[in-house]
Amino acid sequence: MNFLKKTTLALSLTIACAAPTWAAAPTINHVVLISVDGMHPVDLARFVKTHPQSAFAQLTHEGVTYRQAFTPAPADSFPGLMALVTGGTPGQTGIFYDVTYDRALSPAGSDCLTTGAVVPFDEKVDMPGKDNGDPVIDPAKLPRDPRTGCSPVYPHQYLKVNTIFNVIRDAGGYTAWADKHPVYEIVNGHDGHGVNDLYTPEIGEDAEGNLTQGMDKITASIARTEHYDAQKMAAVINEINGLSHDGKRAAPVPTLTGLNLQAVNVGQKKAGYLTTTGKPTPGLDGAMEHCSMQVGLLMDALAKQHLRQSTLIVLVAKHGNGPINPAGPRRIERTVLEQVINQAAPHAIAQLTVDRGALLWLHHRKNLDAIVHALNQHKAELGIAKLWYGEALAQHFGVAPSDHRLPDLMIQTQARVIYVKPGDHKLAEHGGWRDADRHVALLVANPELPHHGITVNAKTTTTQVAPTILTALGINPQALEAVAQRPVPVLPDLGLK
Repeated sequence: MNFLKKTTLALSLTIACAAPTWAAAPTINHVVLISVDGMHPVDLARFVKTHPQSAFAQLTHEGVTYRQAFTPAPADSFPGLMALVTGGTPGQTGIFYDVTYDRALSPAGSDCLTTGAVVPFDEKVDMPGKDNGDPVIDPAKLPRDPRTGCSPVYPHQYLKVNTIFNVIRDAGGYTAWADKHPVYEIVNGHDGHGVNDLYTPEIGEDAEGNLTQGMDKITASIARTEHYDAQKMAAVINEINGLSHDGKRAAPVPTLTGLNLQAVNVGQKKAGYLTTTGKPTPGLDGAMEHCSMQVGLLMDALAKQHLRQSTLIVLVAKHGNGPINPAGPRRIERTVLEQVINQAAPHAIAQLTVDRGALLWLHHRKNLDAIVHALNQHKAELGIAKLWYGEALAQHFGVAPSDHRLPDLMIQTQARVIYVKPGDHKLAEHGGWRDADRHVALLVANPELPHHGITVNAKTTTTQVAPTILTALGINPQALEAVAQRPVPVLPDLGLK
C-alpha cells in the first residue's frame, strides 16, 4: 500500500468531478526522475548491447523501454523539462525556450513605462551566492511585470501551470530536485512552493564548441562535466539516505527526486558519432558509461535503504542532439541570419534565439511579411527547410495569434544545419524540430512491474511522464493543470490503471 493512500480521498475532493477510475501500483512510494540530456533511443540500445552488465542494462531488464518517445517542439532543455514535470506543451506552459521575449512584460531594471522585454532564463541572470556559495538569481536582471507593481518575474512565476512537485507536496509528499542553473527553480511551479530541497549548482555557459577560449568552463570538457554530474548525483544519494542534498541535516526520503545528467549532451557536441546509425566515438561512449555508473550508484543506495522495490525509476532525456553524423553539422553563423533579417527590416529584431532552429520576436509585427520574403529568398544560404508564422505557428502551439509570448516566426532548419556563434565548432546541438532533436530515450523501471524487459514501439510523448508518475504514486493526474486542460494518458504497459 503506497504512502499516499490516506491522502487520495482528500485530494480527489479538491478536483471537481474527478472520476475514481484510476489506481496506483500498490508498492510505489518513491520516484526518481533522471534526464540524461541528449540521449536517443539508439544511444541507450547500443550501450545496453555493448555493456550488458551496466546499470542501464539492468534497468532495461526490469522495466519498459519506449522506443518511439518524442519531446514537444522546439526540443530545448527548458520546454523539455516542463513537458516532463507538467504534462504540458510549450503553448500550455508558456515556456517556448530558455531565452525568449514577452510583449506584456517590461525590461529588467526599468520603471515599467514601456512593455516588451527579453526573458533571459539562463546563466546570465546569476549573481554570487551567500558566502561565495552556489550562484543564485539576481532579481535586478529579471524582466518586470507592470501588472504586479513592476515586480521582478521569477521563472516559477512565469510558468502558467503547476508541476508534479506542487501536486505531490500538496498531497503530503516530500520533494527534491537537482538541475544545471538557478533558473531551474521553475520546477517550483507558479505558487513557488513545489520543491522542498532544490539544488541548482551552476554549470555555466555552453562552451562545447569553443576550441580556443573558455577551456576552464565545465562544458568545455567531458571529464569536467562528468565531475559535475557526479556532484549532483551525490546530492540525490544523500536524499535517498535520509539527508538534505548537502548531507548536513536529516530529511525525509523524497517521494519524488531526480536530476539531469549532462555528460552525454557534452559528449555528443564535443566527440560525436562514428556512423550515421549512432555508433559513438570513444569519448561519447565514455560519457554514456559515466552516466550509467552514476545511476548504478543510485540503485545501490536504494538497495541499501531497502527502497528498490518501492521506487520507480524514470530514465529519459529532456531533448536529443543532432545531427547524428560523423561529417558533423553544417554550421551557419547567426550573424548571417541576422544580416538578412536586418536588411529586410532594420532594427526589427526584439529577440532572436538560435540553435538547431530559430525563434524570432519582432518589435512590430508589421515587418513580418518583408522578413518572410527575405528569408525565402535566402533559403539555401540559411539552411531553411520551413518557415512557421501567423496562424500556422499559433495552431502549432495551440495558442491565439495574439498571445504575447508567441514568437513571430520560427525557422525549421535542414537536416544538418545548426546556427552558431562565430567560431563555434560544436558537432551537434538541440532546439529544433527534427527527429535527432525530439526522438529521445525513455525507460520506466521497477522490480515489481508486471512486465519486465519489454519494448514498446507505439509512439509516445514525454508529456506522458508527469501523469505516469502521479498515477504510480496514487495521485489523480488530473491534479496537473496542463493535463486537466488537455488529457494526457499514462505510459502504456506498466500495469498502472
